[in-house]
Amino acid sequence: MKTPDRPIVFRDRIDAAGQLARRLQAYRGRNPLVLAIPRGAVPMARSLAAALQGDLDVVLVRKLGAPFQSELAIGSVDESGWVYLAPHAAATGADQEYIAAEKRRQMDVIRQRRAQYTPVRPPLDPAGRIVIVVDDGLATGATMVAALHGLRQRHPARLVCAVPVSSPEALDMVRPLADEVLCLQAPADFRAVGQFYRDFDQVEDDEVVALLKP
Repeated sequence: MKTPDRPIVFRDRIDAAGQLARRLQAYRGRNPLVLAIPRGAVPMARSLAAALQGDLDVVLVRKLGAPFQSELAIGSVDESGWVYLAPHAAATGADQEYIAAEKRRQMDVIRQRRAQYTPVRPPLDPAGRIVIVVDDGLATGATMVAALHGLRQRHPARLVCAVPVSSPEALDMVRPLADEVLCLQAPADFRAVGQFYRDFDQVEDDEVVALLKP
């Protein structure tokens, strides 16, 4: 929803993807691998992959939610099980037992999504490729941290983080983890990703499945 003191920047995710594509034209025709963090970024990544003549896939990571505040990220986990914990995790009451249980819950979601999204093929291999990781925006940056960390272990030739909007704090956190970070907006008064979109409807699993079909 639009906030009264800041104009909407993007009509929708496809508009945001188009703006990113114009800034990423150097990679067009170089067979980039465009990876979306589901679910919201998948329509964006499909549009971006088409614009850059690249391949589309997903990178599966999940936020770890705080006790009694599931929307507050205390960290994240990637498909391999690697966990990032934010500095404020302990202050929310998340002890090791809670973190272990939350990790199990989110790993179950990751496994379910992998089975649902790409049931007939393994994830595309990022080794030796230009890899562009896309999300519709960064609030805490936790899931992007897990995505970039996991992908770095798989030896891409170049690792790019591309987002339309981010909090300045999240942008500072992810910048050291990528070879290039493209962010179109990082306002000091950032509150939420959705405030920068006119249309920010939730993307459902069936839409993701349809978008990922060849």
